[in-house]
Amino acid sequence: MIKIDNLAFSFGKTPVLKNISLTLEDGHIYGLLGENGVGKTTLLTLLAGLKKCESGTISVDGLNPYSRSVELLNDQYYLPDEVEARGETAEHFAKSAGIFWPNFSLDNFRAIMQEFETSTDQKMNKMSLGQLKKTHIAFALASGVKNLYLDEPTNGLDIPSKAQFRKAVTKYTRDDSVIVISTHQVRDLENIIDPIIILDRQEVLLNASLERITEKLYFDYSNQLNPDALYNEQLPGGFIQVYPNVEGVETKVHIEALFNTVHKHKQLIKKLYE
Repeated sequence: MIKIDNLAFSFGKTPVLKNISLTLEDGHIYGLLGENGVGKTTLLTLLAGLKKCESGTISVDGLNPYSRSVELLNDQYYLPDEVEARGETAEHFAKSAGIFWPNFSLDNFRAIMQEFETSTDQKMNKMSLGQLKKTHIAFALASGVKNLYLDEPTNGLDIPSKAQFRKAVTKYTRDDSVIVISTHQVRDLENIIDPIIILDRQEVLLNASLERITEKLYFDYSNQLNPDALYNEQLPGGFIQVYPNVEGVETKVHIEALFNTVHKHKQLIKKLYE
C-alpha cells in the first residue's frame, strides 16, 4: 500500500504539488490523468524516491522512498516517458540490468518481446522509437516488482502495439502490484486502468474506482441532449453526456468525458466523492 499525506513539492519558487493526499491499494492499476504541467511526472518520481518531498510524507509499504533502501529498490521500477537507446542488444541489456531486481525474469522479458514482435538480438540504438519503447516496457514488466510506475508508456506505440501492451500489463504483473500509469492517451488504457486519479494544479480532483464513479455519475450515449447534463460531446451518431446518477443505474465510464466533466465542475465533483 502507498499512502501520501499532505505532499508538497516545488521547483524553486514555483509550486507543483500542494496538499496531495492519496491512498493507493495493492492489486490495482491506477490511471493518473491531468493536464500538462500539473505534476504527474513529478508525483511518479517522488513515489520512486528520485525527488524529496518539500513537506508531507510518502509511505510505500511502510518505507520512505527517498531513503532509497535496498528493500524498496528491489521491489519498485520507474519507467520514464523518454527512454535510453543503449549501444547493446536488448538481450544483453536485460541480462546485465536484470540482476538488480531479484524477481526479474529473463524468460518473461523474452516472451513479452516476442508478443511485441521485437527482436532481442537487435541493438537498442538501431531500433525505431516504438521498438525501443517496447523493449523498455518489456523490461519493466519482467522486473517482477510490486510497485510499478509508468510515465506515458503508450507514447510512440502503434495501434497493434497498444493492444499488446494492455495484454502484457495484465498478464505479466503481480496480483498484489500497485501500478500507476500516467497518460494522456486514455483510450489506449481505458480497459485496464481502475481506479482513476485526476490531478489538477496542486490538488487531487478525483481518486475513485470505476464502480464508485458510476454510483454518482451517469454516462449516457444517445441522440437526445439532457438539460441536466454536466458535460456533453457530440459523437458519430449522437452524444456522450454525463449527469448525476439519481436512479443508481450502472453505466460504462467514458474516461475522456469523465475527465472533461471533472475539469468543468471541479468543486461539485470533489464534493460528490468526498
